Amino acid sequence: MKNRIFILIPLLFSGIFLYSQESGSAGKISKSVELNISRYYSLYRYLHEHPELSFQEFSTSERMASELGELGFEITRNFGGTGVVGIYRNGMGPVVMIRTDMDALPIEEKTGLPYASKVVATDWNGNQVGVMHACGHDIHMTVWTGVARTLTDLKDQWQGTLIMIAQQAEERSGGADQMIEEGLFTRFPVPDYALALHISAEIPSTVVGYCPGATAAGVNSADITVYGEGGHGAYPHKTKDPVVLASRIILDLQTVVSRELSPLEPAVVTVGSVHGGTQHNIIPDQVKLQLTIRFYDDMVYRQIIEAIHRITTGIAASAGLQEEKYPDVKIYESYTPPVLNDPELTGRAVESFCKILGEENVMKVEPTMAGEDFGRYGRTPEKVPIFMFWLGTVNHMDYTESRQQGTALPPLHSPHLAPDYQNSIVTGIKAMSQAVLDLFNQ
Repeated sequence: MKNRIFILIPLLFSGIFLYSQESGSAGKISKSVELNISRYYSLYRYLHEHPELSFQEFSTSERMASELGELGFEITRNFGGTGVVGIYRNGMGPVVMIRTDMDALPIEEKTGLPYASKVVATDWNGNQVGVMHACGHDIHMTVWTGVARTLTDLKDQWQGTLIMIAQQAEERSGGADQMIEEGLFTRFPVPDYALALHISAEIPSTVVGYCPGATAAGVNSADITVYGEGGHGAYPHKTKDPVVLASRIILDLQTVVSRELSPLEPAVVTVGSVHGGTQHNIIPDQVKLQLTIRFYDDMVYRQIIEAIHRITTGIAASAGLQEEKYPDVKIYESYTPPVLNDPELTGRAVESFCKILGEENVMKVEPTMAGEDFGRYGRTPEKVPIFMFWLGTVNHMDYTESRQQGTALPPLHSPHLAPDYQNSIVTGIKAMSQAVLDLFNQ
């Protein structure tokens, strides 16, 4: 009996120590955030006023690198393009990676804010366009920087290796691929966990949202050129009208989701662009279609692609076209896969969020059909568990008004998007810092 008591006493004391350490971590995180909050607000406004387009994030990348450099990270610049990799080694323990994206959108800002972007740049088509952080990457970067500072402030509270990556070209997709192809998981420690966040324009700025499993859709594009035999609009019987064929294809594509896929498997096939013809009375030789495809499951994606080929070929054949004039279907080789949150990692993160934010500020949300290339980091041979959560950005008064009166809130990619950045930044830094700290101390 004495031996049993002797064994239990250290375990009890150990449990008390761990409990007090965990219960105190939230307070220490909050204190670090409070001490540095003016720095974070200033950084956010700077980033918002100085956005850069995909593959052009030169100044932004340098700013992210310098922020990590101040904290003692080992910095690798221009990785996979304009990407940044920062490593902070703090003894033996897990390896945790946190990712932010850096690029902005070709949108002219119309918020009227004193720190609104006035930047004009040349886009990838050679056009002069306004540039705006209309998808919240300025908040992403600010929270990312704040988490790095918080965790280095609290370095005596954890052990392990922290990897901070700043990625280019999320909006156009491809940035994650380039970092992976450059050797992210071969030149640097392989993460045991990878985390990211994305702002939400639908939930309050003191709230975070989570979604186990599929949280963002896989996205790809397709170009279809529909051929025919043109002629005079007065003699349609002497032609094989590609406008009519394209119309039939558009309608039949709508049956892929409604009649070929299981109702339990969400997917989208949208024809977003139709171009053909030059004049009222001329039947053209061809019509061009542009499609977006959204999905959560790889099998569903393959089923959609097969259906597109079958439908386009079948309609051309039914019109009597020769095989050489069957539609040309181009499916893009590089696409954005779905973001599939690891269930176990999600559960751990949610516990951390509740600990520091309170259960009332943590909500389960539905998956979105928007795309995010963070999913790439979980699809390499290393099979890194990933988790991306949603950070609310809506001012509480605006949120309440929207709910009560049905007024619309500016969505992501809107020129009117104006996040409640003060509360969002604090919420994001606290939530991510607590989640990572707990992973280090699991």
